[in-house]
Parts: sequence; structure tokens; C-alpha cells
Amino acid sequence: MSLNQNRPQINLPSFNVGKWIVFGFIFFILFTILSSTTFKTIDPGVEGVIFRRFSGGIDKEKIYKPGFHIIAPWNKLYEYDVRTKEGDETMKVLSKNGLTISVDLSYRYMPQSGQIGYLHDEIGPNYLKRIIVPEIRSATREVIGKYLPEELYSTKREAIQDEIEQLTIKSCADKYLILDAILIREVELPENLKASIEQKLQEEQLAFQYEFKLDRERKEAERKIIEAEAKAAANRILNASLTDKILKDKGIEATLTLAESPNSKIIIIGGGEEGLPIILNN
Repeated sequence: MSLNQNRPQINLPSFNVGKWIVFGFIFFILFTILSSTTFKTIDPGVEGVIFRRFSGGIDKEKIYKPGFHIIAPWNKLYEYDVRTKEGDETMKVLSKNGLTISVDLSYRYMPQSGQIGYLHDEIGPNYLKRIIVPEIRSATREVIGKYLPEELYSTKREAIQDEIEQLTIKSCADKYLILDAILIREVELPENLKASIEQKLQEEQLAFQYEFKLDRERKEAERKIIEAEAKAAANRILNASLTDKILKDKGIEATLTLAESPNSKIIIIGGGEEGLPIILNN
């Protein structure tokens, strides 16, 4: 009998390495999928709305705020940046008299916070090109078409800007969007028209300055007339109150005052009954 036959047999568990590798790979894939679809972090300034694939579609009332959220993997979360953003638009429009004007606008906009469910359901993420830009263009054409080029270039620019802004704000608010401001940055007119307007404005400024000078001279003349009339009235009152006796007494008082001064002097006696002494210093 051999020695190998006398040894006890020990059965060790067998491991299927390939099977465990497959399980590990499947687990990794599932974890990766769940991490990207189930565990969601919403950044500051962003709001989310969920699309429930098997239970009613867009949940318009449930808004996901910034932070960590767990979403069922068969649902989808749509995110909207609700911070203020800025855009610009350059367009050519016709004025009241049919001339073409180039207008450069800038504007600030954002979705209405808490309303992105309705925004996503009715309009979608491309709301800038679908709603805001067309509304701004339409309002700009409508408003500028009521004014002359020189009004847009100078006197009524702010009023035109405000009118465009109010029209656009109202139309965007109905679409769950906020238009914070519209600014007219630059207005470009045909060169000949621009030169004509500038010449007209310069002439108006010169006319205003000339009118201001005339008004100043007119007021100065009125002041002198009033001053002269006041002096004349004062002299009339003074003449009416003076008599010969008062004048003689005043002359005597003045002569006595001079005579009492320590300075040497020559006194000449005036002629006639009413003559008063005249005192001359050496």
C-alpha cells in the first residue's frame, strides 16, 4: 500500500474568480448609473424641476432648491439658472419718417423663481431665443416707429427706452420670465442726418444762450430803473421836508464843529444875510 493512499483527503472550497469579476463589474456599472441619475446636487443660483416618467410628467409645483437630492433613476431632473443674466441685441428699425436707424440694446433677464415648472412645460430651456429676443425686437420696432430720428438721438431717448422696457416686461411676465432692464447703448444714424441734427442742436444751444443774455440785460435794465425811481422818490421826500431855517441851522452846526478842531484854519464869512462862514485849512 502506498503512502498517498493512507493520507486523509481534505476538500477545500473552490472559488470561481471569473464569476466574481463579472459581479464586480456589474456592480460598478450599476453604481455609476445610479450615481449620475439618482444622486443629484443642485448648485447655488439654480433650481430644478422633475419629469416623472411613469407618473404624470412634469411636476410643476415641486421645485428643487440648491443642495443634495435623491431622484428615482427612471425620473429626470431639469435644472434652470435663475440668476440675472445679460444679453445684447443690435437691430435696424424704421423711424417715424421712414429712415433706417441702427440701435444697440442691452438687457438683463432671468426666469421667475418658483415658476420654472411652467416655464419648462410651455417653453423650455431655449426661452431666450424663443421669447425674450423676439419680444424685445417687436417692442423696439413698435416704439421707435412712433418717433423721429432726432428725438431718439437727443431729447426723448430715455422716454423711448422706458417705453420699450415696459412693453417687454409685460409680455415676458406672462411667460414666467423677468426682464430687469433694457438700455439703449448706442444709436447710429446716417451721417448726413447725424450732421444735420448736430447742427440743429448747436443752433438751438446758441439761441438759448442769446435768449439768456437778453433776459439778463432786460433784468439789469429793470433793476436800474427801479433803483433810479427809488432815488428820485427819496429826493422828493427829502426836498419836501427841508426848509431854509433847517438848512441854516445845519450849516451853523457844521461851522462850529470845524472851528473847534485844533487844526489851524482860515474862516471866510459868507456874503448876504444867509451867508455862512467857510472854513479853509492851511
